[in-house]
Amino acid sequence: MNFDLSDDQRLLEETVDHFLGTECPMTRVRELFDGEEGYDDRVWQGLGEMGILGLHLPEELGGAGLEMLELSLVAEAMGRHATPGPFFEHALAGMAIDLGGSEAQREQWLPKLATGELRASFAIAERGDESGTEGAWRPEQWRLGDESTLTGEKQFAPHADGADLLVIGLRGGGFGLVESGAPGLATVRVESLDRTRRLDSVLFDQTPCDRLPKGAEVASQVLDAGLVLLAADAYGGGMACIDASVEYAKTREQFGVKIGSFQALKHQLADMAVEIHPTRGLVWFAAHAFDHLPEEAAAAAANAKAHLTDRFVDVARDTVEAHGGIGYTWECDVQFWFKRSLFDWAMLGDPNLHRRRTADLMGW
Repeated sequence: MNFDLSDDQRLLEETVDHFLGTECPMTRVRELFDGEEGYDDRVWQGLGEMGILGLHLPEELGGAGLEMLELSLVAEAMGRHATPGPFFEHALAGMAIDLGGSEAQREQWLPKLATGELRASFAIAERGDESGTEGAWRPEQWRLGDESTLTGEKQFAPHADGADLLVIGLRGGGFGLVESGAPGLATVRVESLDRTRRLDSVLFDQTPCDRLPKGAEVASQVLDAGLVLLAADAYGGGMACIDASVEYAKTREQFGVKIGSFQALKHQLADMAVEIHPTRGLVWFAAHAFDHLPEEAAAAAANAKAHLTDRFVDVARDTVEAHGGIGYTWECDVQFWFKRSLFDWAMLGDPNLHRRRTADLMGW
């Protein structure tokens, strides 16, 4: 098998990379990091006009009808540029409606989500049981009621404040829809390290909920898609860390010579490259399996998420060290990737959870 990108996929990769690098450079990322909204509406609208926000949605409902591999290429670019915004959760919410919704729900929401006219997020995590927070992400652990109205709380919902539509994880592993402005709905901002992807708690008090008819059938599949996108984001961020470290080593001088000539730093940079570069195959295979190998998709997604996000944290930490004292300061951009790595590591369950899932799914 020639497992490589097609010309169209490479064009997509280059187009998104150029757009994000031009429209949201690190100077803009820094501004948004401290801003109230946390993302640039102009960039969001640009992604909608390019068809990126509906990349995976059906053509007859305004999308491009492409696959998870194309979507993962966009996630890579997001990670590479540390782009602030709700792309990840918007993509998963749209997928949940597409796979689990009725025809009426799909026709009502997907065309507007594909263009970015409406913005969606998901709220699935709940407080963990006595074993900790790991089980809070999985459908079998959701406890919020599945009635026509909801009362309770969801945690760690990305960019829920300001979203036009929320996909909610319900008891029994299903999904429901809650519109912004619904009675009894409130959001509370949660302080987090990675302010490029804001987190909120979502509170419900007899809040109307429109259940997705096939939500319970597709919940695990939608979460697997999320794992693939997080792994892709981690790959893009990890490669950006290596690029930043190499560039710094070429320009920073100590004792009258470039620090890139020091053997210890050469070894560190080589180790970083070995940590990240080969892992792209895990992302590509997981993305391919999502659409073409259903019997292997869950294990591939869990394995990719566990391995890539662990490696991203390691490489981001090494990048801070490679930059020396300035790497620990606010003025240095590498902080954004380090904080992003921690988000990718924790979101939808940490690597330990997904390694155990991989072992269980493989029958080990």
